[in-house]
Amino acid sequence: MLEKLIIQKTLRVPASTGAAGDGTPVARQLDVALLDVGFSASRALLEHIGALAPAPAMDLAATVVSAVRELVGDHVRHNAYFIGFPDDVPDTAEFWTERLRAAVFTGGGTATDEQLREAVASGAVNLLDLPAYGTYQHTYAELLAAHDELITAAGDRVTLLRLGDAAEVEATRLYLALAGNSTPLGEADLAILSELAVACVDGAQPAEIPVRENRAVLNGIRLVLGRPLVGVDTPTDVLRLACQVSGGDASLVTPTRFRAFRRPERRMLLAALNDVVGASPGKLGDVVRYGERWKRLGERLHPHEYDRWPHAQAVFEVARGQRRVPTLAGRAEAAIRAGAIGSATSVLSAAPGLLLRSADRLLRLASEPERSGVVEAVAGALGSASGRVLLSLREHLDNRLTPMSARMYASRSRSSWVGPDERPPLPAELVAELTSLLDAEISARLPQPERQLVVDPEVLDVALPLSGKAAEGGFAVLPRGSRASVSGELLRFFTYWRQASRRTDYDLSVLLLDDEFHSAGQVSWTNYRHDGVVHSGDITDAPNGATEFVDVPLTTGGRYVVPQVFIYAGESFDEVAESMFGYQARTRDQLGAPFDARTVRARSHLRGQGRIALPMVFARSEGGWQAVWLHLYLPGAPSFNRVEDNTFTTADRVRALMERRYLTVSYLVDRWRARAEVTTWNGRLPDEPITFIGIHAPEDLPDGSEAYTLDRLSELIPE
Repeated sequence: MLEKLIIQKTLRVPASTGAAGDGTPVARQLDVALLDVGFSASRALLEHIGALAPAPAMDLAATVVSAVRELVGDHVRHNAYFIGFPDDVPDTAEFWTERLRAAVFTGGGTATDEQLREAVASGAVNLLDLPAYGTYQHTYAELLAAHDELITAAGDRVTLLRLGDAAEVEATRLYLALAGNSTPLGEADLAILSELAVACVDGAQPAEIPVRENRAVLNGIRLVLGRPLVGVDTPTDVLRLACQVSGGDASLVTPTRFRAFRRPERRMLLAALNDVVGASPGKLGDVVRYGERWKRLGERLHPHEYDRWPHAQAVFEVARGQRRVPTLAGRAEAAIRAGAIGSATSVLSAAPGLLLRSADRLLRLASEPERSGVVEAVAGALGSASGRVLLSLREHLDNRLTPMSARMYASRSRSSWVGPDERPPLPAELVAELTSLLDAEISARLPQPERQLVVDPEVLDVALPLSGKAAEGGFAVLPRGSRASVSGELLRFFTYWRQASRRTDYDLSVLLLDDEFHSAGQVSWTNYRHDGVVHSGDITDAPNGATEFVDVPLTTGGRYVVPQVFIYAGESFDEVAESMFGYQARTRDQLGAPFDARTVRARSHLRGQGRIALPMVFARSEGGWQAVWLHLYLPGAPSFNRVEDNTFTTADRVRALMERRYLTVSYLVDRWRARAEVTTWNGRLPDEPITFIGIHAPEDLPDGSEAYTLDRLSELIPE
């Protein structure tokens, strides 16, 4: 349902067009139901539902509750292996000994320690196959019966839902915002865009679609429905489109197995290719990079059957090597290898974005006299590059004054690897000069606020969303490198997974690191307790879904707390039917079931490539604890991954990310301070319309106000 997608993405509830009547009782019931999962309805939303007839009011209320429960992970049953968790969790060795005794004497009786040692030494006992191990020994209802009701605390989360416009208006607004976004979208948002593209195919379209993957999603729908393609201006756009409609990777990171295309589809794709190359033959140089994929696509499109499109046929001639076309990147690389940095800079100046992405390398390789030419070329390219590229370079320069302890590389699929940082630092005066040029260009592109700018301090440490690829979908999920203060006295991590077709065992673990990023202990299925941290027990099979928890009191001795999810056996994060990670914040005396939606602070999907997930790290500072988002996946081993075997690789990545400086919202706010009135949000509503920037917008902002909240922060990125 589009309504559910809109609610989950925007926290706005589309207004119902149902019959009027008295839905007041439904509105009251909705208010109570929402509070049970940590949400509340705005006054306008409750009044709207109260003015509907009972039937449409109930339909809308049911949609709202279903959407928010799914958003925070409350749509599934979160059972725990140990029914009394976090109390009554046994000592690890005692628990394994008890399970082992049950295995040795399946018919009853008592085994001596010597008999247990002999059983283990003989290899006849698989510890993970011990009786009653790894499967729930109680129902979810029995778990709830064993726990008191949640004791509410003043710090429990309450997230406000607002009334929106009609569903069609909200869908169009969200569609235009996602399609016209200037930064790449993550997988979750691309899925939403795909659904909205179907609903909005004949409606208003964005004036410009800057991100090419977004074009591929939109054109994939238009190709199947027989509508004209939009925004195709390079041969690679056509290749992305073919990958998209084949169910493959439109980002072109991984190869795609192309499906068979219907004749009308083949004509549309070849005609688009012909128009692009005919208008600019130099774009044939784009084909070389993905030559093998073009060959495979040619086998499906049969371009030789369409002589009326000779420019499209030329694309496949280049791919097969029958025609050679020099590429800009190839010419630049040849010049660099020859030591002609000035020539390479001149070549790259024709592609401003590529020049700025290559600036560090050019400056490192350039001689002293050549550096001024590189800086001059970079300065000349700033006005033509996208705002996202400018901000990326500005962030990069912030980290180039001193070598990093380790250099981490993160791909668009959020996989990562670490290596030594062997680059020499850039001279401080050079960094200062480039930084000044970038600051001036970025400031000039920021819109002049028409109203007073009010900023919530909580948003200042949120990393600028330069790419949705650096984050997962979910609830209250922030971009990689973002920091958020942590309240409460105890963190409770949870991971849930439901296997699709074969036995799958995920393991939630916590690694503790000291000030120097050395191991200070761990808690996992092999070690249930350490320094007050407690594990809920190991589940090894999840046909109906399974959850593991770890409680971490914020008095723990570690400086860094690193929750991780390991795939011990079975399906990957991309293969399971469903998987998620999240954390709750509680007080030490707050009773209740292991999972309660009111205490959930964030919940993210786990859908990346790799066998180990590193969603976030929690760091202790002088001002208290902070949550720092990582959104990383490690390759790991095909199976049997454990926290003990990955301590060093995990610590390297955590250190690299914690030491890196990210551009945050505060950077843009500082640029605005020089040209507009900027006020810090103090909780009091102003009398005049304002422009508000924050995680969530306060209720009852004056009419005419505009709010840039978590779902709209990417709109602050200048074009």
